[in-house]
Amino acid sequence: MKTIVIRGRWTAWFLIVLMLLGLTACAGPQPSDYAREQPRLDLRQYFNGTLDAYGVFTDRSGRVVKRFIVVMNCTWSGPAGRETGILDEQFIYSDGTRERRVWTLQRTAEGRYTGTAADVVGQALGEESGNAFRFGYTLKLAVDGRTFEVQFDDWMYLMDERVMLNKAVMSKLGIRLGEVTLSFVKR
Repeated sequence: MKTIVIRGRWTAWFLIVLMLLGLTACAGPQPSDYAREQPRLDLRQYFNGTLDAYGVFTDRSGRVVKRFIVVMNCTWSGPAGRETGILDEQFIYSDGTRERRVWTLQRTAEGRYTGTAADVVGQALGEESGNAFRFGYTLKLAVDGRTFEVQFDDWMYLMDERVMLNKAVMSKLGIRLGEVTLSFVKR
């Protein structure tokens, strides 16, 4: 058996930090942690019809960078258990700019979804459990004439039949860039 010898203090510290980062990456909450929480979320039922959302984007320091309002028109179709949802989001930002994102969600199994949108790289993966929904995806984000690919760890929590709270952490290469916080209100 060969023994690996680490030479140099910086190399040893680098490996320790790398191992700790690897361990903490797996330590976060999972949708199953919320399995018993009520009211029970059914994504197809909640995101059906028209919803309004009110939100803010905060940078790493917690400073509000943008405020926004979203009007969502949502519909579902297809056979039971394999439904497809269209979530048409119309954003109006505090600086007057507007944006539209149309999500196509596909129910793939009990509590599991995939999603696509024009500015999403590949497929988003989602899972609902109890009152929570976790949605992970990479978004093409336009900033000052350049486009960056950023990752979103998006969590939604159903509060009652009309209100859902949403908190999403935006990161790049594992570095937290900011958060999106919003509330959905079903009409």
